[in-house]
Amino acid sequence: MVDFAHSRLAYGKLTKFMSNSLRLALILVLFAGLNPLPAADRIPIKVIILSCFEVGNDTGDAPGEFQYFAEREHLTQVIEVPGAPHPLVHNDEGLYGSVAGVVKTTPGPTPDHLSCVETSELIMALCLDPKLDLRKTYWIINGIAGIDPLRGSIGSAAWAKHVVDGDAMREIDDTEVPPGWPYGLFAIGTMKPDTLPESNVQNGGWAGAKLTYTMDFALNPKLAEWAYDTSKGVVLPDSDALKAYRARYTGFPLAQQPPRIILGDSLGSVRYWHGPKRTQWARDWVKLWTNGDGVFTTTAMEHQDYMNTLTDMGKKGFVDINRVMMLRGASNYCMPPPGASIESTIGDESVGTLPAFEADYRAGTAVAHELLKNWATYEDTIPGPKS
Repeated sequence: MVDFAHSRLAYGKLTKFMSNSLRLALILVLFAGLNPLPAADRIPIKVIILSCFEVGNDTGDAPGEFQYFAEREHLTQVIEVPGAPHPLVHNDEGLYGSVAGVVKTTPGPTPDHLSCVETSELIMALCLDPKLDLRKTYWIINGIAGIDPLRGSIGSAAWAKHVVDGDAMREIDDTEVPPGWPYGLFAIGTMKPDTLPESNVQNGGWAGAKLTYTMDFALNPKLAEWAYDTSKGVVLPDSDALKAYRARYTGFPLAQQPPRIILGDSLGSVRYWHGPKRTQWARDWVKLWTNGDGVFTTTAMEHQDYMNTLTDMGKKGFVDINRVMMLRGASNYCMPPPGASIESTIGDESVGTLPAFEADYRAGTAVAHELLKNWATYEDTIPGPKS
């Protein structure tokens, strides 16, 4: 049986950028001839904050997902990591951080950060750097996201137990779907939506191989619950602008609440989708691939690639996948309010972006500070729910 685990079966994104395997090979070339240091001489990374994008510099200009961490936690000490899109920075307390892509604010071409390829490059470069020891590292992957109005409001932050990949699938145009179908998106190896593939021989494809795969990256649920318990008491900012925006979501009581810390699962897709029909697909897709355990809450464009590479590095012994946490700040809703057109809200992150950055920072540092303060406990014992 060929195991195409975690959607490696259909990463048709090869047409857009190099495969993880090829990028891994190129980074290995960068490290050719470097002898790994003995474990005792490597830098033990306790906690690392990783963000997807930053705007311009890490400090002193318009903020991106990383700037509040870099500025407020004084991440001023720099370690150059060959092959990484951004240096590894840290403070004296042992908090480390980096960012996958930088959006330039000066004239000229910008990096191709929208492909999200840098997330994989960053993880592989960190893991393969012989100076670093990541075997006991706690990872806090953070970034902004759209939120389902059934689950919460903009300015909130959600810790996930599941990251579900929404990229590899079969698709039929919605105007051409058979009668009774809710949409034209369905899993590879199936013939209709909301159906899991069977482990069987695919006629006309896969060269007779049996198809077995999952689109779910299941995180450590006890650690996610602990992160939520640890951070749920932090106060998140509210404003008149947020109140006015969320008031439009009549019939969605959780969307009208002030920002708060929640538990909720996340779907990753490099397609920026929007609207009630695609939101229903996301709810169904997350429920399907988690066997009913997951509840779609946020949507973003890169964290499935983080998880894909971290899972690979975990299998190779570079990281402990049970120490990975996913945190998403809600910058916008993934569908318009009742009565509004899709065009009126798609891409509208004007009100929620800065509050989402703030929510990520406050929730993320509440967890990071606790881990660092009590490292003697957490170094060898992964925490779980407090109650």
